[in-house]
Amino acid sequence: MDRILFGDNQFFGVNHVSDEKSRKMSIKYRHDEAILNTLKIANTSGIDTFMCTTHDRMISIVNHMANDERLQHMDIFPCLPYAHKYANAVTELGVLGTVKQYLPGNYISSLFKGGVAYLSKDYISMMELMIDAELKMFKHASTPVIFLQNVITDLLLGLGMKDVLKAFHTHIIKKYNAEPGYITMNMPKLTEMLLSAGIEQPIICSSINVDGFRMSGGKEMYESYLRQGKSRNIAMQIFSGGNTSPNKAIEYVCSLPNIESILFGSSSKENIFQTVDLINQYDLVRA
Repeated sequence: MDRILFGDNQFFGVNHVSDEKSRKMSIKYRHDEAILNTLKIANTSGIDTFMCTTHDRMISIVNHMANDERLQHMDIFPCLPYAHKYANAVTELGVLGTVKQYLPGNYISSLFKGGVAYLSKDYISMMELMIDAELKMFKHASTPVIFLQNVITDLLLGLGMKDVLKAFHTHIIKKYNAEPGYITMNMPKLTEMLLSAGIEQPIICSSINVDGFRMSGGKEMYESYLRQGKSRNIAMQIFSGGNTSPNKAIEYVCSLPNIESILFGSSSKENIFQTVDLINQYDLVRA
């Protein structure tokens, strides 16, 4: 994985501090051209990996990237599922209607014949089919790492369903020849569960920042796990939701051991270049 990854939160109005900023971002990025222009800025700064959700708008963005000389070489790290899409579908169509919309016909016929009993015994097959449906939009892209979103990762973690996490891991490797990754709000607990499932050196993306923002278990526990080197780590939310200065945030993250990559998103050319420059500077000092 590259040292610096560019995320997509700003493209869909996601801001962890300000609703007003979320609204402004939604307006700014209402057209695909604005998203593509920001990706070109990120690439010009030296970033070669785009980590994004499977939001429906990504279909168009990924197609544009594949045909753009400046962007077609970039790797894409898909993060699935896009939970809001399914939540909205359940509201409109109901649970069975949602399953019928997003899964292939033969499977749906079997599901309706067998009802809940069929669903309960074959949920891993259903998961694999939903993964395949979500990843169709990336068939012409380079996707060396594919992530399970934290809304599902942490649900499975809380339920102790390590067999499903293992099934995701196996399916991504066998079907897509890619490395599986996991986004979580509890890196220490997830690390232990994945190791107990026989997954060595898992790729884990979690909040890691100087303020302990969204770090379940506390900053000290995260630092302890990083020193142990049990996983390949990606630091996200490094600016603590916007409450920490870039210098302080990046100096802290770059000082930590066993952080392979740093993920951030921004809508500003100045902030993108500043963040990349600071990471490079502090990495050089640490080296």
